[in-house]
Amino acid sequence: MSEDTGIRLVLEQEGPYAFRVQFEGTDLEALHTDEPPPLGSGSGPNPSHLLLAGVANCLSASLLFALRKFRNEPGPIRAEITARKERNEAGRWRIPRAEVSIHLSDPAARLEHFERVLAQFEQFCIVTQSVREGIDVEVRVIDAEGKAFVTGAGEGAA
Repeated sequence: MSEDTGIRLVLEQEGPYAFRVQFEGTDLEALHTDEPPPLGSGSGPNPSHLLLAGVANCLSASLLFALRKFRNEPGPIRAEITARKERNEAGRWRIPRAEVSIHLSDPAARLEHFERVLAQFEQFCIVTQSVREGIDVEVRVIDAEGKAFVTGAGEGAA
């Protein structure tokens, strides 16, 4: 894979809890997100859905990459991810665990070096490994006059 110069998304509020997500530097259509009722209207995926979709999608793509690396030509795959929100010690909602099932359309016995594929494919998944290791997120709030406020909330906030 080639080096990446960065990822930039721009979100613009469209409703009480709805946002238009633009993928800067791409030709992709903007994505509409929204929180479910009672906060929003549920007119788009919410951040929890996007997080889980990112994990399952990345794992699926990484599995395909690993299979093809060993000259396999796998049929279509299907992935399912499930999770539950739970409150942490501070009473904040979090997703402490997710379960992913990736369904192959090929018998494992027909796939070359399948054990090696299984041993390494998760390491190719940027999203899952980043989530597992934790992502350091710096947050600034900038007011209408351009004054920046660094929140420093980190763990336990929100």
